[in-house]
Amino acid sequence: MPDKQTIEKARADKRAGKSPSTQAGEFVRAEIDKIRKGEHGARNTKQAIAIGLSEARRAGVDLPPPKKGRTSARTRKSAQYAYAAAQGKRKTQRRPRVARAVMNVLKHEPRSTASRAALSRQGREAASRRSAASRSAAARKAARTKGVAGRSAAAKKAARTRARRRG
Repeated sequence: MPDKQTIEKARADKRAGKSPSTQAGEFVRAEIDKIRKGEHGARNTKQAIAIGLSEARRAGVDLPPPKKGRTSARTRKSAQYAYAAAQGKRKTQRRPRVARAVMNVLKHEPRSTASRAALSRQGREAASRRSAASRSAAARKAARTKGVAGRSAAAKKAARTRARRRG
């Protein structure tokens, strides 16, 4: 269950005109924090991200399920269920025993899947599957929705990173 703070951040992103995937990013970030704090683990980084996306869908972020062939049928079905539940298309049922079993399994999974190195590796792999044009378009859109102060902060951060890498 996402906390109120996460839902509020996602709503703020929506008001700022950011994309549904950016809104969902707040839930993914919260999930990574949970793993880092040791509340539970994840089999791999993809699973940690998938849990966050599922929570986002259930919380009402307009993030449609993946297209056929992009993920396994099981993942798609789960995403469709979460999406439909948030849109009020179907009634959800609480399943305490299943929830408890899932939590017990996650508690035994590794925490290293939310490390900086693991997330960096996942990000690079995901980016490498996209075309240069697609990555460039995403960067242009990000710059548009960032605002003046955001762009300035990002530029300063980039300059600091470059300076650190050089020296």
